[in-house]
Amino acid sequence: MKLDNYGLEMFRFELEEAVGLENVITVEETREELSIDQYWLTHMWKEKGKDLTLPSFIVRPGATEETSKVMRICNTYKIPVVPRGGGSGTAGGAATIHGGIVLDLTRMDKVIDIDEKSLILTAQTGINGRVLEDYLNEKGLMLAHYPSSVDISTLGGYIAARGSGVMSTKYGKAEDMVLSVEVVLPDGRIIDTLTTPNHACGPGLLQLFVGSEGTLGVITKVRMRLDPLPESRMFRMIQFSTIHEGLEAGREIMISRLKPAVIRLYDPGSTEKSLKTTGVDLDGNYMVLMFDGYKELAEIEMKKAVNICLENGGKDLGTELGKHWWDTRYVAYKPPVHPAYPLLYGTPETVTTYDNIEKVYIEKKKLIEEKYKQWNAKYTAHFSHWYSWGTMIYDRFYVENPPEDAKEAFRLYNEMFAESSRINLENGAILNEHHGIGFKLGWLMHEQYGDSFDVLLDIKKVIDPKCIMNPGKLGFGIW
Repeated sequence: MKLDNYGLEMFRFELEEAVGLENVITVEETREELSIDQYWLTHMWKEKGKDLTLPSFIVRPGATEETSKVMRICNTYKIPVVPRGGGSGTAGGAATIHGGIVLDLTRMDKVIDIDEKSLILTAQTGINGRVLEDYLNEKGLMLAHYPSSVDISTLGGYIAARGSGVMSTKYGKAEDMVLSVEVVLPDGRIIDTLTTPNHACGPGLLQLFVGSEGTLGVITKVRMRLDPLPESRMFRMIQFSTIHEGLEAGREIMISRLKPAVIRLYDPGSTEKSLKTTGVDLDGNYMVLMFDGYKELAEIEMKKAVNICLENGGKDLGTELGKHWWDTRYVAYKPPVHPAYPLLYGTPETVTTYDNIEKVYIEKKKLIEEKYKQWNAKYTAHFSHWYSWGTMIYDRFYVENPPEDAKEAFRLYNEMFAESSRINLENGAILNEHHGIGFKLGWLMHEQYGDSFDVLLDIKKVIDPKCIMNPGKLGFGIW
């Protein structure tokens, strides 16, 4: 529903009654800033001077009860609600493509409890990742997530997009750390999932909301597994002649059931884009290894892992370069070296089993560098989150001089994403491993799920019958 004149003013008044006059923001600059996230297309559109679809208001609740009141109001008026944390997403999940309001959760930034006996954190979802981690570290604890966006992202964002941090190979993704969530539904009801994710009490509600990107409700409070800060962290840098050797070494480490906190394998292009930005003069294929925990155990596991690498053609470069990687691991994701407009770039990352991953890499590299040769397109990849059954490929395409016309650049970007994503799907991989779907990839969700997508859509229609929750994301559209 579109509101204007006194209808819009009445809607605004009710929101102000719910959260306070000062927490309903109408300033155009703020509305513009919070109408997009880090999705390249939205930034390109803005930089080209094209009109953005702005929210009517930015609403900042300070508690679950206030969030519930806001949701009841928006449900009554049938106004779209876009939940937002730090805005670090790269898939357009926080873009206001249908207007409505932005529900800015950053006032909800409190640590509610730390159960130091069970190592469980209870916190509001708007808390900043860096602030939270510093607070936990002072207590000898960590939320072992550590995403590259930690300085700007929020706890709720970790969960909403099933995020991965640099240590996910040992500690799991955000979805593995979350124990329970409190959710405000579109009609304002407040529900809690069970206090433990491990049970035999029917289907689990928890994982329905994890990864839902604000399309089913607003996650307002979470309970997360914590871990003690490790006694020791040990690093190694290994050089490989080919990416095949590195993939085989990583696979054997994982199927041997060793527990590395980090395996990060860079191809030559990613070495150039990432490792060299930290001042390291390297060329070729490199693997960073990190084991942590008790020193004696970490030493044993590191020795076993290095031997596996050597047996697969690797060359041990020692500890110093590996430690340097850890100390500078966020550099490539921050100004002034991070990719940014006017450079056209996209990350069609995916995850699949070990028997498919090298083919995915080869085919996408060939696609980008041959089909888009006229644009002098470049392709890079690293493999950074490893499982007992497979690994993910964090790959990117780059075009230094994209079309000047906004619509032509829009089309080129989407075409490159579509072609890359279909290679993923054709080779047993999926659309995305940890950046989310948003509206960047939502239109491909039916291709990924087939008829199963209709089941997801049916769930959406039951929980959000008026389709006010982040409409247009995850392929759900609007009705």
